[in-house]
Amino acid sequence: MNQEIQNTLEILNKGGLILYPTDTVWGIGCDATNEEAIKKVYELKKRDDSKALISLVSDIRMLQKYVYEIPDAAFDIVELADRPTTIIYDRPINVAKNLIPEDNTLAIRVASDEFCQKLIRQFKRPIISTSANISGMPTPKSFSEIAKEILKGVDYVVNLHREKTNSRPSSIIKIGNDATVKIIRK
Repeated sequence: MNQEIQNTLEILNKGGLILYPTDTVWGIGCDATNEEAIKKVYELKKRDDSKALISLVSDIRMLQKYVYEIPDAAFDIVELADRPTTIIYDRPINVAKNLIPEDNTLAIRVASDEFCQKLIRQFKRPIISTSANISGMPTPKSFSEIAKEILKGVDYVVNLHREKTNSRPSSIIKIGNDATVKIIRK
């Protein structure tokens, strides 16, 4: 695992794209603070850049560096959720401008996967996590279902957990700074 983290860090630090196993499905990732890298993700996925992307952080402490104000309910959800849960926060900070949609929000998940946590902790910045598919196509349930176009379009494919099957993306909840909570995806 340590060698895979080093290989992946090298690519992320150069503004490259990675294909990696997450706590949910296989994801395309890059540095969430690098506008050029984020453009490459949108191009690879053939996705409209007005559609939001999810970012992963290693822990609550890191989360606090990228959201202006974290609502109290978010702390409980992160701690008590029994499956990976992405929260959409108001007023993100310190990330690439082209990652923030017009409504000034950002979807962030505290990663629960060991590889992701170690990678992000060593990278010291959030990374993008978007499903490894062309926009509009089904999300791959396993590594073997990832399209060749995606495999060829990234700069590095992590060589871990390729046998893992996971068809369930994270839950998504929007928590406004006014304490409103809305379930986007169960």
